[in-house]
Amino acid sequence: MTSDRSGRPIRLAIVGGGPTCTYVLERLAALIQRRRTPVTLDIVIFDLSGEFGPGQVHSPRQTVTSYLNRIVGQVAFAADESVIDAGPLLPAEQRPTLLEWCRAKYAETGDERFNLVAEDWPKRYLHGLALRDQFDRYVEMLRAIDGVTVTLRQQEVVDLAERSPGFAVLTSDGAPPMTADYVLMLTGHSSNRPELDPQQMAWARFAQDHRSHLVHSAYPLEQSCDAERSGPGTVVGCMGMGLTGIDVILYLTEGRGGTFERDAAGKFVYRPSGAEPEKVVAFSRTGLFTFARPYNQKEVDVNRLEYKGRFFTIPAVARLRETVGVPNVISGIEQRQLDFQAHLLPLIQLEMALIFYSTLYGDEFRQLAINAAEPDYDKFLADADAFAGRADAGQALILPVAELAARMAQAVDAVLTGSAAIDDPHTLPVRPVIERFLAVVYRPDRAAELLALAHRPAEFAAAVAREESPWRHPTSAADHVFTWDTTINPIARDSYSTPEEYQARFLDFLDRDIRWAAQGNLVNPAKAAADAAWRDLRSVVIEAVDFGGLRASSHRAFLRVYTRHHNRLCQGASCEAMEKVTALVEAGYVDISVGPDATVEGDPASGRFRVTGQRTGAERLVDVLIDARVHPFDAERDVMPIYPNLLRRGIVRKWRNPGIDEPDFVPGGLDLTREFHPVRADGTVESRITFLGPPSEGVMYHQIGALRPNKDHHVIRDILCWIRGFLPESESDRSPDSESDQPAAGSVQPSN
Repeated sequence: MTSDRSGRPIRLAIVGGGPTCTYVLERLAALIQRRRTPVTLDIVIFDLSGEFGPGQVHSPRQTVTSYLNRIVGQVAFAADESVIDAGPLLPAEQRPTLLEWCRAKYAETGDERFNLVAEDWPKRYLHGLALRDQFDRYVEMLRAIDGVTVTLRQQEVVDLAERSPGFAVLTSDGAPPMTADYVLMLTGHSSNRPELDPQQMAWARFAQDHRSHLVHSAYPLEQSCDAERSGPGTVVGCMGMGLTGIDVILYLTEGRGGTFERDAAGKFVYRPSGAEPEKVVAFSRTGLFTFARPYNQKEVDVNRLEYKGRFFTIPAVARLRETVGVPNVISGIEQRQLDFQAHLLPLIQLEMALIFYSTLYGDEFRQLAINAAEPDYDKFLADADAFAGRADAGQALILPVAELAARMAQAVDAVLTGSAAIDDPHTLPVRPVIERFLAVVYRPDRAAELLALAHRPAEFAAAVAREESPWRHPTSAADHVFTWDTTINPIARDSYSTPEEYQARFLDFLDRDIRWAAQGNLVNPAKAAADAAWRDLRSVVIEAVDFGGLRASSHRAFLRVYTRHHNRLCQGASCEAMEKVTALVEAGYVDISVGPDATVEGDPASGRFRVTGQRTGAERLVDVLIDARVHPFDAERDVMPIYPNLLRRGIVRKWRNPGIDEPDFVPGGLDLTREFHPVRADGTVESRITFLGPPSEGVMYHQIGALRPNKDHHVIRDILCWIRGFLPESESDRSPDSESDQPAAGSVQPSN
């Protein structure tokens, strides 16, 4: 179908002109250029910000202090050979990755901003520049095709009204509406209406009655963090210590003219400008920033080096559904639901323990650990509900690996202390394990120097005893122990009782965490375990969670608790960003001493907000309170009027996970089919509208993210699903060399 029965063009409305829209235009341009059957399309793209290509979040005009949460080598703008059934690909020069775009810009301009390598962390505005370039390129390609028009409208879409055979697209300016045959909603990140949140409203009333100021949503930083309210002499409260909180902190300091310089030891030192606030009080429920993202050693060969699960796998999830899944009917489809904490988390913990100790001790240990764990693992899959009383199932599954690791550590330490020789007969493969252990703890080059002394046990032990780990690893093997609790709670709750003690423990952890991240995601045991289990195996989590895969109460806990663990463990900021945060804490411009479980309330005596640390006893008064938390999507509460309006019209409905002997769970996202079409209030499917991105969060998991190269990325596959809904490929459109256009690709896990 290339036009309607009257011969008029197919009319496409795309609401949101950001990164995903850029990817959409690339696929349309590539597919339509190669069609033998003519196609006529009228494409209208609406975007309130007018930032076509980058969108507001990645605007090239934003502050230069915000980092992209992805290294340069992991960003693309177009489909590539890895995408199964992508259709024709554009020539390589028309689909550069971000790295290739930066290299071309550097060659053209000599501007050092673009002189980046694959492992560098770019600034977000730089990504925006590239997105704008690619968007313009693809619009130009489409406009050059006979029968295709592309119109850009800087306007907010506020509603869709049914107008046969499609929808009238209503905008806030009241202009005559476009009537679209198909609507693609790409509205991206948003925020919730504060007037619907009792806590936000209480804070807002207090701020209105006193001299304090409340910012409901941090972005755009240039507006929310205005210098008049948060300038010199003010104290700013930053509620949230994730990526948004880090953006706020760097904008209020470096963005105000402060600079960071390396001292003789290579550490950042902050030089204030005088324009920053007196202090930024950063706090959150956990009292922790996201952990530093490790140096990505897998980038040299992603398909080979990204981790393939041994215990936490899609077949294991399917087996658990058979044995312990509880039948439920969700949106008319039967699903056997699991409990994340009881059924899935134990497998993740087992996989993390295997990765941790295998990274520390090597491949020989890995195979022994797999053999040790398999009997209990098989029992768990057969009847997880009866396994170790459920509450401690993870500990029980890990126990055989932990006991093997303890025996290995005892043998290793005996050699390292000189009480045994490296070549003495052992029941365990001690020599290769020690070689690996020394390489991890000290570095491969130093490990080789130490091993040259191994035939002289006393001299070897003395040399090892003099060494210090540059990564701050324990030098005794026995001190390397994986536990889930220390992974997610790296600052022990009993290690502090005052604000000063907490800050000291916090800075100590930051230093160690940054060092571990710098060591890399293939060499550092803790970073390898988190990166592999929570990023590389994310497709397994998605398989377990999507479309009601979890029971209602478990789904609620997964989103509120375990998604936060996921974000902290593997979605953190770069080492450089965390080094800057460390320098700001040490300089006194960032105060993290309130610690975990902080509360906020108005202080009438001072007219300011009071932030209180429940565990440290700290109390801090702040003039400005910035909510730097990411708002979960909720169609009913969204600040964009289109979602409440679509709900009111019955064109969409919120997805519901029905409880079995427990309350239902309604996350806030839309009820969508696997083709991303909304289910209407009456239960019918509206195939003329497609939603990608945040509105799908709830019924699906982790649908947001920049396009990755060489990854068979789900965003491209989702876009192709939409395109083929109105532009199916016929045999006559297949070119004789189509196989060369799209080389066969193996199965690749969904992207991160």
